[in-house]
Formats: sequence, structure tokens, C-alpha cells
Amino acid sequence: MNTKKPNSLVRLLPYLLIGIYFGIVFTKSEVISWFRIQEMFRFQSFHMYGIIGSAVVVAMLSVQWIKKTKKHDLDGEEIVIPPKELGSGTRYWLGGTIFGLGWALTGACPGPMFALVGNGLTVMVVAILAAVAGTFTYGILRPHLPH
Repeated sequence: MNTKKPNSLVRLLPYLLIGIYFGIVFTKSEVISWFRIQEMFRFQSFHMYGIIGSAVVVAMLSVQWIKKTKKHDLDGEEIVIPPKELGSGTRYWLGGTIFGLGWALTGACPGPMFALVGNGLTVMVVAILAAVAGTFTYGILRPHLPH
């Protein structure tokens, strides 16, 4: 019996293809448009709220489906989604403010930044590197922050 796992790059190919598909969807739906994001923050259009709301509904249904059907990951282990412990206080308003400022300053949230690079807006590489640096910094500071 051959129990050898396929090459990890081959295993990741479906995710690359899904990422390319989402990049096309982001572009065609104008999610990567700075103008659309500005409209949203000025409450001038429902366009982005409709897309975000649709994404929330799809994510909610997907998580429920994963839990109900006991889906497995690439290694064959059951996907377990632990219950979320909701807190309160500074971490929510401060984190949301930092995220919102980054979104407003760059004109893109993390997912569409990659689609913008793919569309030729290479300056977004700076924003991606800044996001990675911020995430890395948080990882270092996390043990010292109130949670």
C-alpha cells in the first residue's frame, strides 16, 4: 500500500486557483476600488455593505456546514472550531481603530491588497509588508498585552 503523501505544492494548487478566482471576483465586483471603499466610509452607497454582508452570511453557513458534516483538513484530521470567548474593553475598540485606520489610509483591507498587486498596483506590496510587520509585532507583544 502506498501511503506517500503527494508533493505539498501539488496539495496547495487548489488554494492557489481559489485565490486567483477570488482576485478576479474582487476585481470584477469593484471590491478593490478605492472609490467604492470611500463611498462605503461616507455612507453613500450600499455596494460594499452588500458584499461584506453576503460574505458574513456565506462564512456563517460554511462554518455551520463544517461543524455539522465533521469535515477533515488536508491531513485527514477533523476540523474542530472551538467556541469563541468574547471579551470586552480596550482590545476591541483599539484593534478596530487600528484596522480601520490602516484600511482608510491604504484604501484596501488585507484580502484585496493581494488582488491589487495582481492588478499591477505594486505599491500595495508596501502595505502587505507593513501588515506582516504589524502581525509579527503583535505576536511578540501578545504575551505582555491584556487579553
